[in-house]
Amino acid sequence: QVQLAESGGGLVQAGESLRLSCKASGRTFVNYALAWFRQAPGKERELVAWVNGNGERTYYADSVKGRFAMSRDNAKKTTYLQMNSVNLDDTAVYYCNAGAEAEYGTYSSYDLWGQGTQVTVSS
Repeated sequence: QVQLAESGGGLVQAGESLRLSCKASGRTFVNYALAWFRQAPGKERELVAWVNGNGERTYYADSVKGRFAMSRDNAKKTTYLQMNSVNLDDTAVYYCNAGAEAEYGTYSSYDLWGQGTQVTVSS
């Protein structure tokens, strides 16, 4: 019943910016933690960033810290990933995911995923 749908991906030059969006439809829990994952060809899906249910705490992978910013708007049932200063290593399919905040600032993923949006960074 609850579905996630990403948008905003595309082709972007290294050093530039873009913003990804993920909107939930159907029934949803406002206290879900939300996350962005990415997967490049030949690599495992990796956690990029996540935010807790009320948007008060956000966590980032070291590779994107200082460049990406994740936020959420519960009224709009939407989460965003602002990607600044992108580089070639950011090329991947980006997925949003619903989960929960576990103890000690750990993200616990549920099996609730969007379809993914492709981000391709050109040199």
